Amino acid sequence: MKISALKKTFNQLEQAKLLVYFAKWSIMGLIVGSLVGSASAIFLLSLKMATNFREANYWIIALLPIGGLLIGYTYYWLGKGIEKGNNLILEEYYTPQKTIPLKMAPLVLFGTVVTHLFGGSAGREGTAVQMGGAIADQFNKLFKMTETDRKILLIMGISAGFASVFGTPLAGTVFALEVLVLGRIRYEAIFPSLFVAIVADYFCSVVWDVPHTVYVISEVAQMNLPNLGWAIVAGICFGLTAMLFSRLKVFWKSLFSKIKFAPLRPFIGGIFIAGFVFLTGTTKYIGLGIPIIEEAFHTHLTSYDFLIKVVLTAFTLGAGFKGGEVTPLFFMGATLGNALFLILPLPMGLLAGMGFVAVFAGATNTPLACILMGIELFGIEAGVFIAIACVTAYFFSGHTSVYTSQIIGSPKHRAYQIFKGKTIKKSSYEKQ
Repeated sequence: MKISALKKTFNQLEQAKLLVYFAKWSIMGLIVGSLVGSASAIFLLSLKMATNFREANYWIIALLPIGGLLIGYTYYWLGKGIEKGNNLILEEYYTPQKTIPLKMAPLVLFGTVVTHLFGGSAGREGTAVQMGGAIADQFNKLFKMTETDRKILLIMGISAGFASVFGTPLAGTVFALEVLVLGRIRYEAIFPSLFVAIVADYFCSVVWDVPHTVYVISEVAQMNLPNLGWAIVAGICFGLTAMLFSRLKVFWKSLFSKIKFAPLRPFIGGIFIAGFVFLTGTTKYIGLGIPIIEEAFHTHLTSYDFLIKVVLTAFTLGAGFKGGEVTPLFFMGATLGNALFLILPLPMGLLAGMGFVAVFAGATNTPLACILMGIELFGIEAGVFIAIACVTAYFFSGHTSVYTSQIIGSPKHRAYQIFKGKTIKKSSYEKQ
């Protein structure tokens, strides 16, 4: 057989095209994953240093308004075009306009570290996702990619950022595929998303040796109908909490938007947050709150801890401070699960673990990613209870989200078909 005939036969094979596809995205995954994983390592180490300094120097919280002013002016002078944060990445996926500016990565890293250094209540996922999306999208400009390939590239950035900052490559893979359109999974990018998540997590955890917090569910309830029923009840509570947080964040953002000069928003917000900390005499509700999350798995906590974290984090982000929502959502869920232990006949650690991922599932509309995260963090033994909590929370959070630009691909109930194709903002936060 002639060489030309062999070449023609090879090109006609579906598997041949797939080999090219795998090779292309494997190379891209290695590049993007190594860069984003390294950026996450720098971010996590910076965050740790900022947190340790704040805890050792309580007085610095009094300077939170100054920190807010610093963030506000930095974004006012340098942040034009990137103010929307995570929502910008989603909007660029839906309706491509221009390459996401690379400056988003250092600016959001700086803003988040300053937020935590001075005592704001925020997380880290949003920062990692924004860094990942900004870094990955530079290759679109470099290689002049097609619209389809650019969408895959953005998914890879989200996946790499999420996976590396939490040490959960499977959850990162599915989160990036699931978060873009409510009720839909973007399977066309499943291999690039998985491969880059593994690479990014490897670089952050192994190459740079940045550890992740380990959580343990010490006891799992028996699998029977009453206990599964209680898991549904808990899931409803987690979903309503997620909805409350999403709505409060929008409320505070809307309220602060009335202050026309943007740099003043975090300055004024910082006055109230610092005042709250000094009035209550505790720092357990600011920052990431990881020590309290760890305690929630085995120690009785104050029953209203979750509610204070809901209000304080929504206020912090609404005022214009930088950071993510996910770790505070972990705090809300774990402490709410801890409180539910007083009324539900399920083990404390199990309820805390269920809440840890279920409030996140409800607030981001990513139940499958959160189920995988629960299994990666806590083990398969609690998998069924985690799955029930996440799916229930997803439904009971309604058509709300911390990502208001999220498009509704499949409404959560057929009665809400009017929402299909709309963004969360237009379907839930505006009058019909």
